[in-house]
Amino acid sequence: MGKLKTFKGGIHPEYNKELSSSKAIRPAPIPERLIVPLSQHVGAPCDPIVSAGERVELGQKVGHSEAYVSAYVHSPVTGVVEEIVSRKNFAGQTVTCVVIAADKEQADFPKRSGFALESFTGEQIREIARDAGLVGMGGAAFPTHVKLSPPKDKPVDTVIINACECEPFLTCDYRLMIERADDLISGALMLKKAVGAERVIIGVEANKQDAADILKSKASGTPEVSVELIEVKYPQGAEKMLIYALTGRKVPPGKLPSEVGCLVQNVGTAVALFEAVAWGKPLYERVVTVTGPGINEPANLLVRVGTPISVLIDACGGYSREAPGKLIMGGPMTGWAQEDASTPVVKGTSGVVVLGKEAGAVVEESECVSCGKCIIACPMMLTPNLIVRSAKRGQWDRAKEFGALDCFECGCCSFECPAYIPHIKYVRRAKSMLATATK
Repeated sequence: MGKLKTFKGGIHPEYNKELSSSKAIRPAPIPERLIVPLSQHVGAPCDPIVSAGERVELGQKVGHSEAYVSAYVHSPVTGVVEEIVSRKNFAGQTVTCVVIAADKEQADFPKRSGFALESFTGEQIREIARDAGLVGMGGAAFPTHVKLSPPKDKPVDTVIINACECEPFLTCDYRLMIERADDLISGALMLKKAVGAERVIIGVEANKQDAADILKSKASGTPEVSVELIEVKYPQGAEKMLIYALTGRKVPPGKLPSEVGCLVQNVGTAVALFEAVAWGKPLYERVVTVTGPGINEPANLLVRVGTPISVLIDACGGYSREAPGKLIMGGPMTGWAQEDASTPVVKGTSGVVVLGKEAGAVVEESECVSCGKCIIACPMMLTPNLIVRSAKRGQWDRAKEFGALDCFECGCCSFECPAYIPHIKYVRRAKSMLATATK
């Protein structure tokens, strides 16, 4: 094997994939009570279109927004709406939630049959994506129908499927590649048709050779679909890094992938689009990896949106110790630490990672020693140390000059920092203050 494609910068953390990579996807228990946030996406939150006491069916729309940049929300179960409440989400923001008491007996979703891709236009695929409430399932949760509608003067010729799953511990995308390769390729072709692209490239990290082999075999009769192995490095799956690694194209600062003729979508999103188009199924469930040294039985679970993560922990044999050191929704690099396990799963929840007590130890940050490790690691070639310095001084415009708004919060800088500086905390603070200043 020759030199694998990659990008400049990045890091090589312990990946810990072996904890769950061999575990086939299985359904998670459906809880008696689900908490369904009406804001699970980038853009305008949805408004509830059901009321307390109302009966809802599986897949019925319960949240709607007239805003274009938004994503409808659907009921993950058949049951009765208990109440409409405001509560904190995984990121600590207060959002409106529909609380649903699930029926004890749940029927399967009635799949539409007789699917033929050639019978759908690109416009129809985009409309189906919107009606199904699809969002990017790698964590960003950007509404899919918006992403499938690039500016007319920015034609897309290449669809890239992000099959890297470079975040440590997580294996939900890997299991989808292994178990649902046909559906993944069909979803990729739908993405291609939706934007009028010429080709699809599925980028797989080299530590998933078996998945790449399966995908190559399944795509062998489809010349417009290629599968490429790329270097194992974090954050290889970040949009701009992946585009550069696979095509050599550089997305300019502040610009979108369509600027260089590319569209990037996650494995889970491609499979969800297949389900929406072929089966008529809205996005009300997803695969979640539940893993880490603090879990007794790591697993990959098919989970209904709105399920408290405590239900998933119980389904995986509970904590392996008396109490976790850190409970993370998402992966350890870009996820969100949780104060308790009552937080519900949302469309962008790729994992629940339970770390040991050593991860929960508080480490005080010290002064920057100007070692430059954060600059070397930064895949965006920013100067994280200067962004932090500006943020500490309240110099928000200076933080912007040093690239705070171009940072996608991968965490490479903090990982490499010998002074334990939480760079991302300062970046998020700068972004928040700059956003407030423009209102």
